[in-house]
Amino acid sequence: MGLETLKIDDFQLHASTTKRYGLGAHRGRLNIQAGLYEDDLYDGAWCAGRDDPLQWFEVDARRLTKFTGVITQGRSSLCDWVTSYKVMVSNDSHTWITLKNGSEDLIFRGNREKEIPVRNIFPAPVVARYIRINPRSWFTSGSICMRVEILGCPMPDPNNYYHRRNEVITTDDLDFRHHSYKEMRQLMKVVNEMCPNVTRIYNIGKSHSGLKLYAIEISDNPGEHEVGEPEFRYTAGSHGNEVLGRELLLLLMQFMCLEYLSGNQRIRHLVEETRIHLLPSVNPDGYEKAFEVGSELSGWSLGRWSNDGIDIHHNFPDLNSILWEAEAKKWIPRKMFNHHVPIPEWYQSKNASVAVETRALIAWMEKMPFVLGGNLQGGELVVTFPYDKTRSLGVTREQTSTPDDHVFRWLAFSYASTHRLMTDANQRVCHTEDFAKEDGTINGASWHTAAGSMNDFSYLHTNCFELSMYVGCDKFPHESELPEEWENNRESLLVFMEQVHRGIKGVVRDVQGRGIANAIISVEGINHDIRTAADGDYWRLLNPGEYRVTARAEGYSLTSKKCEVGYEMGATRCDFIIGRTNLSRIKEIMEKFNKQPIRLPVRQLQAQLIFLNKRKLKYKLQMRNLSYHLILATVRNGHDCHYVHTY
Repeated sequence: MGLETLKIDDFQLHASTTKRYGLGAHRGRLNIQAGLYEDDLYDGAWCAGRDDPLQWFEVDARRLTKFTGVITQGRSSLCDWVTSYKVMVSNDSHTWITLKNGSEDLIFRGNREKEIPVRNIFPAPVVARYIRINPRSWFTSGSICMRVEILGCPMPDPNNYYHRRNEVITTDDLDFRHHSYKEMRQLMKVVNEMCPNVTRIYNIGKSHSGLKLYAIEISDNPGEHEVGEPEFRYTAGSHGNEVLGRELLLLLMQFMCLEYLSGNQRIRHLVEETRIHLLPSVNPDGYEKAFEVGSELSGWSLGRWSNDGIDIHHNFPDLNSILWEAEAKKWIPRKMFNHHVPIPEWYQSKNASVAVETRALIAWMEKMPFVLGGNLQGGELVVTFPYDKTRSLGVTREQTSTPDDHVFRWLAFSYASTHRLMTDANQRVCHTEDFAKEDGTINGASWHTAAGSMNDFSYLHTNCFELSMYVGCDKFPHESELPEEWENNRESLLVFMEQVHRGIKGVVRDVQGRGIANAIISVEGINHDIRTAADGDYWRLLNPGEYRVTARAEGYSLTSKKCEVGYEMGATRCDFIIGRTNLSRIKEIMEKFNKQPIRLPVRQLQAQLIFLNKRKLKYKLQMRNLSYHLILATVRNGHDCHYVHTY
């Protein structure tokens, strides 16, 4: 019916009694989560004010509905759950009929623990407007607490106001269903066959169980990096049970192919000016576990982790600590750069707790010169941006900004502001946080700290700016919800891709016109540099304004210029030509003629310089003393001293 997806309003939920406001009927939604702290206002369930068989939880469907079943959970924060219950229905909320098994009231078996959802299907569908759940027994050491989802279909009623108000219809003719791994692979193949000139399917590696991690590329020259053309990526499904992002990317690739063929100028411009990569399932093993039990029964965590129990999204090396320690020791830029922070050796060893999926992602990120990326998550409605780890030790929430904080905030807002619900002040919060107050965006570390996130790693180890989009309250929405979720996210998905063309771009070349790889691009006032790709081209995301930009490379003289970024879409061209330094030329000539420059240890060179300076000083003193005696002898002998040369 939509308790989890928020289609059912808080005003439609009622209860006999309530333990406190934060455990009211409005909290009795399947998979709703409690706050991080025990004293938070909102908790994870409806809890009755008294523990007796007279308590009930009620849903007003606001129209005649064919009820078919109930799914229940316990309280997410403590050990409270209902072990059995009755179900009653009504058309006027005064006269109630209890579902029966013959002549006796039907008792449904409830939960055995707090998290795993339990589904009970009615012997026959029941048509009514109201439905009540009446707990009959509960965990002996706990209280009456429940999270609920109601199964059923509204009866046809075109005059119903509430139905019309919430109805969202899409005009896109796409495949709106959940896809197994084989079905996903087949759908990608169909898209490739429909648009063979602008798509390419490839895989970046394998999962723990050997499933290939398939990606599709959308570009006017698939398989090739074009100089000056930025590369963009969307990934989804790092948590296998958060399936909405996976389906959105499958819908996006269908949509872009069909719109490209129909001549949509906006889509054609994106395809022709951008190399787009879509990786819909980072964790196919986890997805298959969630898919097997279905939408409502997968719960909050089944399938979240990889097959070897690793949270892929937070499995990257913690480069934040390495960078911050180097900054504290004042090693930057003398001993370490402020970007492209190297991966520590321990992380790359075979014994490290690193998922094979994570290693595949890192290899992919290092191979492709990505400029901008978004990873689609689930269970919330918000866009988060780096840093995801707090700088202060032991602090769970703290604003921790990157040097590019203003750019990240704009990127996050570009997605959230064009989403149908993220910035809607009237939209009920998914769990406890009201992100709409912050325009649907939040700094990751100020939400909850997480070391080794994909976002932080991408920013610190590569040129790519990465953000997380939490695209829906329900991690695994029912298939019937997919058209509406597509409408909620479609414009956002396109707008965010277009942001890859914001800022400056160019090519760094030598005086002969050859592109210089790994040249460093610095922007004055922003303590985070980027590097050029293999052909010398670069892209630097920036907000509108005037910037002093410097290009430098090993063996070359640095060059600076002013580059202006306008408000209109499209990156400003800012090319550089840098010449070789004299020292690098001398080294090149000496190496060419096999005359290697003398390379002595620094201490030995310093000792020799001191020795030579002492000899020089001693020589000067000796010559000054000699000149004095020559002058004195000349004066004494009465000779003309005008011709005496002193040293």
